[in-house]
Amino acid sequence: MAFDVKADLTSQTARINYDKTKATVKDMEEVINSLGFEVLGIDGQLEVNEDEIYKNDLKDKRNRIVVGFTASAILMILMYVHWMPFGLSMGVVSLIISIVPFLYVSLPTLKAGFNGIIHKNLNMDVMYSMGIAVAYVSSILGTFNIVLDHSFMFYETAIMLPSFLLIGRYLEARAKKKTSDSIRELIGLQPTAATLIELDDAGNIVSQKEVDIKEIQIDDTLLVRPGDKIPVDGEVIGGHSYVDESMINGEPIPKAKRDGEEVFAGTINQEGVLHIKAKKIGSETVLSNIIRLVEKAQSSRPPVQKLANTAVSYFIPTILTIAVVVFMLWYFVFDSTLLFALTTLISILVVACPCALGLATPTAVTVGVGRAAEFGILIKNGDTLENAGKIDVAAFDKTGTITEGQPEVDDIICYGISENELVELAASVEKNSNHPIAKAIVRKANDMNLELNQTSSFENITGKGLKAQVDDKDVLAGNKKLLESQNIEIPQSVLEEYENLENLSKTIIFVAIDGAVKGILSLSDKIKANSKRTIEELHKMGIETYMLTGDNKKTALNVASQVGIDNVKAGVLPENKLDIVKNLQKEDKTVLFVGDGINDAPALTQANIGVAMGNGTDIAMESGDIVVMEGDLENVVAAVQFSKKVMTRIKENLFWAFAYNVILIPLAAGVLYAGFGIMFMPEWSALAMALSSVTVISLSLALKGYVPAIKKETKS
Repeated sequence: MAFDVKADLTSQTARINYDKTKATVKDMEEVINSLGFEVLGIDGQLEVNEDEIYKNDLKDKRNRIVVGFTASAILMILMYVHWMPFGLSMGVVSLIISIVPFLYVSLPTLKAGFNGIIHKNLNMDVMYSMGIAVAYVSSILGTFNIVLDHSFMFYETAIMLPSFLLIGRYLEARAKKKTSDSIRELIGLQPTAATLIELDDAGNIVSQKEVDIKEIQIDDTLLVRPGDKIPVDGEVIGGHSYVDESMINGEPIPKAKRDGEEVFAGTINQEGVLHIKAKKIGSETVLSNIIRLVEKAQSSRPPVQKLANTAVSYFIPTILTIAVVVFMLWYFVFDSTLLFALTTLISILVVACPCALGLATPTAVTVGVGRAAEFGILIKNGDTLENAGKIDVAAFDKTGTITEGQPEVDDIICYGISENELVELAASVEKNSNHPIAKAIVRKANDMNLELNQTSSFENITGKGLKAQVDDKDVLAGNKKLLESQNIEIPQSVLEEYENLENLSKTIIFVAIDGAVKGILSLSDKIKANSKRTIEELHKMGIETYMLTGDNKKTALNVASQVGIDNVKAGVLPENKLDIVKNLQKEDKTVLFVGDGINDAPALTQANIGVAMGNGTDIAMESGDIVVMEGDLENVVAAVQFSKKVMTRIKENLFWAFAYNVILIPLAAGVLYAGFGIMFMPEWSALAMALSSVTVISLSLALKGYVPAIKKETKS
């Protein structure tokens, strides 16, 4: 009835796609409950207090452990004092004392094992249940001399087995909660309240009130005080402050925010008071998107998990077979006592736990993906983790990826005029245009704290530049064609300067005043600070680099030479980028592609690993397998290093999970007894089984402290 069921025992969630005409939610709840699980609720429809459930679960396990070991201790004391009241035998006394503690301690395991048998699901609980049941039933039979004699009474063992099992699950529950701390911390960043305000035309507050975060609407105006969490994604419309965005991008340095700047929910206002207009609320915020992506990634599994799943599917039937064969060999072939043969049977059933195998991958993925998110790196699926270690080629878009993506003024050359006056006049004209070059010149004037003047007779000459009057001066700002069209002579010395700048692949703007050239402004798209270092690190890893850009060849080669990229493909359209990636893959190369927007989407999708650079934009969230939140190119290398580390830890976990079984099953089968006369008791098996799960989870938890090598070097 249901299909595409994805259960994640680490996060204790299940995603189910089903046909509503054939099944209901109630039907699925009944099936889940019959399998031994409890349905807490449906996401988004029920508020579940996970902390309360977690505390109650730990308390329940702790109580059962205390009862189990107390009862076991009492039973062991009885063996030595031989207390037999009312003329009852020691076996009967032990049975009376043990029956309630046994049922209390072992009932959850026995119930789960029974459900497993009913549903033809041979899981670990089936093996535990068989071991526990055999121990207790044998004790009862021995008590009343039915087939077995009194030497088979090990009531204390029958209670200790589930008690040790519960110790393992108690420690496992505590550790598993820690593996999900990253998600809990992200969720904890979400504000619960906000201050709604109304402003008059002068920007003064006329009213304010505290409201629940759910009451906020798009375009509401909100007040954010120093130290407050920003409640929604929005735009600053008043005030000036610094905002700590480390939970979004991993960067520790607060960012300056003023009018027109974006702010994100969950980030923390530092100093000043901000007025913000709500742009995205609730589930649409960047933080909510991050949480969804991290949750999705944590529930995904890399292909290596298939190996573990296959192993587990054969594991339990194999262990059951081994247990029976060992029993028969000891009893029928090696002529041991029935008691010894039965003890080996119980020990094998208990020690051979595939639990560690089941935990090896999900715990490492959960912790690793969560830790990467703290650095502003969102790894969206398990396949990415495995593919990252196989990369042969890293291909980059240029604009917005290797470069900042917006022109900046870098050269100011004046002829008979001061820099301030030249930039002031040019920016006064350019402020009338929305062209990126115009905006860059205006930004430069603002950075120089220049006051812009009013213009008249403004004219936009298409493809050439701008013309206007500023303080009775005729000002031209544009390219060489603009001056030629206005019959303005360009001196030879100016032309030489122009050619030098052009050879550096810069954009040149001439500024002429009253018919004479008075200066040159050169602009370029700045290379990101970490671009060169990123390429160097990729080369150290043996990865070949490409740059795919729609820009001209001259500019592309200039940028490539500055950062050290191996191969350049210039003048390419989005579909050409896709074809280049495909061709590289046809050469049996594993390709990582890094882009920053919608035009790169085809190549991002085609690549083995697509890395979307973004500052929390929707397109960046949806594109690629990895999202680098702050556009820091260094994080591309960090993402690869994270992926490799998680995969290494998964393989280590799988090794130790297998190693425990390879070592302990022969011990439980009596190898030490055959050589040294040492018996591997069932309670030892239970303790060893618990330790195997704890070992695997502990190794995964160590990832919480992992810092990628490139980040360590940056800090130093």
